[in-house]
Formats: sequence, structure tokens, C-alpha cells
Amino acid sequence: MNKIPNIISNKDLNHLEDIFEWNFNISKLANHFSLETNNPIIKNILIKTRNVHTKHCKKIKNLLLEKTND
Repeated sequence: MNKIPNIISNKDLNHLEDIFEWNFNISKLANHFSLETNNPIIKNILIKTRNVHTKHCKKIKNLLLEKTND
């Protein structure tokens, strides 16, 4: 059985770049607005949103680093 190459195509890389940018921008916006609001419920939701999207950014970064280290 042939082994599948451990590579990321340019198309996949562009898609990952877009996903990273979307998550990064949402994370930044959620962080900004969490600092602006005085409502603790909204602040908590925005902090959770920021954390989720920051986690997604880290996963994408780790995936790309893993591919470059192979």
C-alpha cells in the first residue's frame, strides 16, 4: 500500500490561512468588546468567545508547525 505524503497543498494552506485570520480577528474583537462592556453576562460570553477562537488559532498554528517539522 502506498503511503500518503505528509504535505499541505497550496489550496489547503490558503484555506487554513483564511480560517486562522477569521478566528484571530474574532478573538481580537471579542477581547476588545469584553474590555469595553460593564455588563458581566456579556463580558463572560465575550471572554468565552475569545478563548474558543484563540484555541482554534493555536490548533491551526500547531498543525502548521507539525507539518514543517516533518
